[in-house]
Amino acid sequence: MKFRAHIRILPRPGLLDPQGQAIAHALTELDFSEASTVRVGKAIEVDLEAANATAATRRVRAMCDTLLANPVTEDFRIEIETLS
Repeated sequence: MKFRAHIRILPRPGLLDPQGQAIAHALTELDFSEASTVRVGKAIEVDLEAANATAATRRVRAMCDTLLANPVTEDFRIEIETLS
């Protein structure tokens, strides 16, 4: 079966996020003061073949652990979509 993995990677809570802080400051300066916290991360899509969604999730998790996310500073979330 063919799947598409949607991966969101964000800095771990409590770690410095200078890009997020800069954007939050700029939003306040532009009169968007309701935006108090901003975190900047990455979004990655991977198409892959796997026997089922569980196997696809397992492989994508291995990709994140090995290459896509820094396990010391980043957390990730995976969503799997079945392709026709």
